[in-house]
Amino acid sequence: MNRKVEQWDMFELSVKGPAEGNPFTDVTFSATFKQRERSIEVPGFYDGAGTYKVRFMPGEQGVWTYETSGNLSELKGLSGEFECVAPAEGNHGPVKVSDTYHFAYADGTPHDSVGTTCYVWTHQGDELEELTLRTLKKAPFNKMRMCVFPKHYLYNNNDPLSYPFEGSREEGWNFTRFNPEFFRHFEKRVDDLRNLGIEADIILFHPYDNGRWGFDKMGMEVNIRYLRYLIARLSAFRNIWWSMANEYDLMGNMSIDDWDVIIQTVAEYDPYDHLRSIHNCGPFYDHNHSLLTHVSVQNSNLRGILQWREQYNKPVVVDECAYEGNLGYVWGNVTEQEMTRRFWEGFLSGGYVGHGETYVHPDEILWWSKGGELHGQSPDRIAFMKEIMESVPREYREPVTFQPHWENSPCIGKEGEYYLVYFGIHRPAVKYLELTKDRKYKIEIINTWEMTVTPLEGIYDANSNVELPGKQYIALRIQKT
Repeated sequence: MNRKVEQWDMFELSVKGPAEGNPFTDVTFSATFKQRERSIEVPGFYDGAGTYKVRFMPGEQGVWTYETSGNLSELKGLSGEFECVAPAEGNHGPVKVSDTYHFAYADGTPHDSVGTTCYVWTHQGDELEELTLRTLKKAPFNKMRMCVFPKHYLYNNNDPLSYPFEGSREEGWNFTRFNPEFFRHFEKRVDDLRNLGIEADIILFHPYDNGRWGFDKMGMEVNIRYLRYLIARLSAFRNIWWSMANEYDLMGNMSIDDWDVIIQTVAEYDPYDHLRSIHNCGPFYDHNHSLLTHVSVQNSNLRGILQWREQYNKPVVVDECAYEGNLGYVWGNVTEQEMTRRFWEGFLSGGYVGHGETYVHPDEILWWSKGGELHGQSPDRIAFMKEIMESVPREYREPVTFQPHWENSPCIGKEGEYYLVYFGIHRPAVKYLELTKDRKYKIEIINTWEMTVTPLEGIYDANSNVELPGKQYIALRIQKT
């Protein structure tokens, strides 16, 4: 045995078999991986040209054995083994829910989700896609919302270079035959994100087809076949999150029962139990659904996170709170200051927030849809906020909900010990501290826009008046000495 695979990396087995007929529908292929008493069955897939593959992400170190199954003699009874070794630096495993309202990687490293949206960046060709990756390398984002299917919408009128099915828009699609080239390219970009330490939040369905391709109205039989194929190809990537839909409620041909089947299908066929969500335009989906791992929200009310945490008892991610930009639509023209403010308000309300950018571009290359370059000023401020948040001890990451002394300004911490409070658009020049008695505190002023941290001189007690800059976008960090 000489094959070694990192923990939470990918073992791939490739087998030659027949190409005749329709291997996508006529052939079954899978493998069972075993280590001591643990046994995991993993679905395989047809990759074209007579090649069948199965991918496996080992979650435990040590020797794993495998044996294949299938309905053809060439594909069943193949066996072997490999050794799962320690992960390399930067490989923390897949992200899971941690401490009810938060996230952590499999090795226990906290994941403070700081997301962005580039819906169809993988459909733009190598030149623009590589530019997007170079931009991400310098940006603070560790999660990317991205669609599988192409999108027809405002500032997004170009055709993709390939499609997920054989056929064409003019002559129709053969929904029983996938196009492996399309999926190879898509998973290459998922792998590129993984190498940058970025989670790929895969949007499985969306309503922005507008009759151009018909991928939003394929019917449930095709939907399920597509899901099973995609899961077989992608689930062994450790940086996968599954989003059932972007704006599920705009897909009028899909019922709640249909969405329930889709959620169950993803949960059943993904051997690794990756994170699962569903995203709204207007009314929320019932996030109490036992198979949804977290709440994905489109809403501009970041203080609503407090209610949604209590209502659903899960992590809350406001994936869409509006976009920094200058479009002629309210959802796409908030200022960079407002985008930054929403991040601070969301994080200090106990949730997580997603970024997007929609500045008018002469070639219609808007980050929110196609990627490319970032033009706004909020990403640098978001990076600063991310550094501040990562410095907050985990035991102080919960909202301080009883806070008359903060007048409902968002705040996390622990009464009497630690406060990180944000005043946002308000600009107090002095603040009276009504803190726990018989304790002393040190205070820092954080200018979230100018990205500075200024310690105040002296030690403060429960009844101190604190002089403040009288500017907007100020936060205070107060710690017991």
